[in-house]
Order: sequence, then structure tokens, then C-alpha cells
Amino acid sequence: MNHNKMMRMAQTGLLTALVCAATMVIRIPTPNGGYVNIGDALVLLSGWMLGPVYGFFAAGVGSALADLLWGYGTYVPGTLIIKGCMGLVAAWTVHKGRLLGGVAAEAIMVGGYFLYESTLLGYGMAAAASIPGNSIQGTVGLVLGLLLYGICKKQNLIK
Repeated sequence: MNHNKMMRMAQTGLLTALVCAATMVIRIPTPNGGYVNIGDALVLLSGWMLGPVYGFFAAGVGSALADLLWGYGTYVPGTLIIKGCMGLVAAWTVHKGRLLGGVAAEAIMVGGYFLYESTLLGYGMAAAASIPGNSIQGTVGLVLGLLLYGICKKQNLIK
């Protein structure tokens, strides 16, 4: 295995763990039984740093692990796909700018959880109650993600 592939795999493992930890560390409960967290900052950073494939993995698996560890088992499959797609979109749109890509990724999160809760979990339109909390989480995640990216770039952690 070549050096670049090993480095990419190590970075992916590290960012997967950081996504999980950031999702679990600061949890602000919401009225609908969920929580707002800062994991989205690392989800976006995963896409921006790792590219679409590895970014999907780190964002999706790290977030899904946090749901599993906190006992939100019914959300694990949805979170895996939704957060993975966030990392994927952040990576695919980085050439258009991190802000635009981050907004698109966060829109996927808000819409994705609404669709997941309303259809697959059977909440119907009651799932709309999660939109404000997810929107706040997305905004905070985007701002923190942009700040983290700037710090990592300044410290030469990103090429």
C-alpha cells in the first residue's frame, strides 16, 4: 500500500472519531426528543479535507456511531446516509466555495431528517418540528466548520 493511501486512511479514521466525539460532546436537547450538536462542523471538514469517498465515510460513520452510542438506534441508518451525503456534497462543491457547499450540505441535513422522520419513522408532518433545531445546528456547524477549516489551513494541516 502506498504512503498516500495510508495517510488518507489514517486521516479518515481520525476524522471519523472526531465527528463522533464532536457529535457527542456538546448536546443540547430539543423539544422533539433529539438534540443539537456541533458534529456538523467536523462533517463538513471531513468532506473538504478528504474528498467525496472518504468524506462520505468519515461524516456518515462518525455521526451514525454517535447515534448508536447514545441510544438513537432508529436514526443510525438515516444518519449514516444523510451525514455521509453532507460530506459528499461538501467535497463535490468545494470548487464553488466552502460557504456555498456548506449551505448545500446543511440543506441536505435539514431536508434529509425531515424526510426520514416523516416517512421511514412514520412521524408524518409532526417531523416538521425538527426543522428549526436542525436549521440552528446547520448554521452553527457551518460557521464552526469554516473556522476550523481556516485554522487547519493556517497550520498547514490542509494542502
